[in-house]
Amino acid sequence: MIISASRRTDIPAFYARWFMNRIRAGYCTVPNPSNPKHVIRVSLAPGDVDVIVFWTRNAGPLLGHLDELDARGFPYYFQYTVMDNRDGIDGDSPSIDAAVGTFCRLSARTGAGRVIWRYDPIAFTATMDADFHARTFASIADRLRGATNRVVISIVDRYKKAGSRLSELEAVSGQVDACPSERKRSLLRDLVEAAARNGLEIFSCAEEEDFSAEGIRPGKCVDDLYIEREFGLGTVSHRKDASQRPACGCAESRDIGMYDSCLFGCKYCYATSSFVRARMNHEEHDPESPSLIGHYEVTTTSSS
Repeated sequence: MIISASRRTDIPAFYARWFMNRIRAGYCTVPNPSNPKHVIRVSLAPGDVDVIVFWTRNAGPLLGHLDELDARGFPYYFQYTVMDNRDGIDGDSPSIDAAVGTFCRLSARTGAGRVIWRYDPIAFTATMDADFHARTFASIADRLRGATNRVVISIVDRYKKAGSRLSELEAVSGQVDACPSERKRSLLRDLVEAAARNGLEIFSCAEEEDFSAEGIRPGKCVDDLYIEREFGLGTVSHRKDASQRPACGCAESRDIGMYDSCLFGCKYCYATSSFVRARMNHEEHDPESPSLIGHYEVTTTSSS
């Protein structure tokens, strides 16, 4: 079983203590987002977990726990977002200097192959046009040289949960997704060139458009082939995760996070419908609880 920690929230940044408590307990509980009465018990026993995939913008709070994860026999890797956007679109995300610093410390600890840089989603505004992203991406790629081997990009999607926030932003900064198709394609070629200069493979994430002509292959965040190669594991599932969007190529995994619990406040976030609710949930979070938010009892057992 592959554990996703998590597409729904930033567990390393905000819930590292809870996560380690659940690792020590050997399980956690996860309510179904659509039906909280249906609660799954997810085994976190080393024998049941093939690999843990972390999504984060700040791995700092988890860094001190990696020795314990290693000692307990858990393979893991990080999908690590580092951007330098304007217009407050990334909310309270770490500054670029802080993000790069923590990324590089993590890479020095784990190895470059286990920290994947995410420059996504790419949002276009009046002050963040294609030229801005070309310069910013190249600058970050230079700073991360040697600390990672691959980068993942995507173009912003207008998720229903983020619709009103993006509309408010547009009232100040102009249409968020306004970028002529040809200039967007030119930008992608710029990103490929900057990635190549820094020894990075570049992939797209859940894009319905085909960017292969620009040199960007479709990628998988939960990548069964990468996991097999990086960790020498031949037991991971190769089945596509049916719970994800059709354009997502990820292998199936079990997500242990919960929506409306991240505090970074990114305007485009699909996992947060209300920043107020996210703050309230975080304030009520109990690191001793089996579930990330609330105290959910088990109704179903899952090991896959």
